[in-house]
Amino acid sequence: MRHWIAIPIAAVLIVGADRAYAQETTPGPGVLEATVIPGGVGFVQSKSGSPSFGNYGLGTAVTYNINRIIGVEGDVAAMISTTSGMQFGDLDGHTKAPNFLNYNASAIVSAARLGPSVIYGAGGIGGLTMFERADVGVTNDKTFLIGNVGGGLKWYAPNSRWGLRGDYRFMFTRSSDDAPSFFGQDSRYIHRVYGGLIINTSR
Repeated sequence: MRHWIAIPIAAVLIVGADRAYAQETTPGPGVLEATVIPGGVGFVQSKSGSPSFGNYGLGTAVTYNINRIIGVEGDVAAMISTTSGMQFGDLDGHTKAPNFLNYNASAIVSAARLGPSVIYGAGGIGGLTMFERADVGVTNDKTFLIGNVGGGLKWYAPNSRWGLRGDYRFMFTRSSDDAPSFFGQDSRYIHRVYGGLIINTSR
């Protein structure tokens, strides 16, 4: 009698161990993962006489994966001014644009899996703070409501402890009647692209 009980228990343990092993060796996201963003760019399109310019970007993101398809993410990115040769009124072309801080809460949807890679879509809302730059007429800090849509690609190493990520977001600010003329009072459009290192904190 004991043998008949032991056989199905052993079978369940073997199958369960095999499944657990397969899950551990399949590259993929963890429940919680962090992305370190050492480099990127935020490009602001010109509109209604307001100039276009590009700022260097760096930051971090933390993603909580609710399941294999849906996740939520918070990210913070600094967009640091560079000399971009922008044209705005009679300003010297070497004048720097303001620095920005962007922070978002987004939904992440895994659209397809290709081996160790995941293609995802994203969208959310947040804020964009433009810091004072008197040279271009920005005399105090200004914060805008901002939305984002986009997506990207994540690749995971065989041990799933780390990976690489490329991300693109199309971002759009809400118009503001008290915005500086440099940024304009209409809605503005920003293209943000970055590459990052993924660290899986739980798997």
